[in-house]
Amino acid sequence: MKDVFNIVISGVGGQGILKLSKIIGEAALVEGKNVVMSEVHGMAQRGGVVISEIRIGDVRSPLVEEGDADLIISLEPSEAFRVINKAGSKTWFVINTEKIVPFTVSLGISTYPDVDRLIENIKKVSENVIIFNGVELSKKAGSLISLNMVMLGAVSTLPDFPLKEETVIKALRDSFKGEILKVNELAFNFGKEETKKLL
Repeated sequence: MKDVFNIVISGVGGQGILKLSKIIGEAALVEGKNVVMSEVHGMAQRGGVVISEIRIGDVRSPLVEEGDADLIISLEPSEAFRVINKAGSKTWFVINTEKIVPFTVSLGISTYPDVDRLIENIKKVSENVIIFNGVELSKKAGSLISLNMVMLGAVSTLPDFPLKEETVIKALRDSFKGEILKVNELAFNFGKEETKKLL
């Protein structure tokens, strides 16, 4: 593993980005790794921007410099493009393709960008782009709010991901109980299997 592994998670409020960050951070701590995190909240409860940055390894600052992200996890496609400045040519992108239309678009004040064009532009920066409809997988697992665990399962299969799958699953199991745990474990497995097909 590299001395430092930089992760940027982007999406909108209500998608469970902070829970996803917390589970990754806790898994890193279980493995005895140093981890620092930073969170940027928009109007989180109203679908505003939420960005979390996680650095695992010999670091003190929580902020990922431009071009230094090893992994960008985006729970909403336009939010992947928002953090494209953090990516370099070797950055892995894992993107949920289901869009969340901002209220400004609903009101006719702005327009939502074309998702295919967004992905094309991201692929100009890095060839390591995995895209799939995570919302469909979360529905299959039994809850739309399990999308964050679909994405966690997806990134756990990446060749450079710095944490062991069993450690990540332990952190997941420590975060949920009962029926909610079962749904999130299913979501994790669906994301993992989908990504294995795409790698």
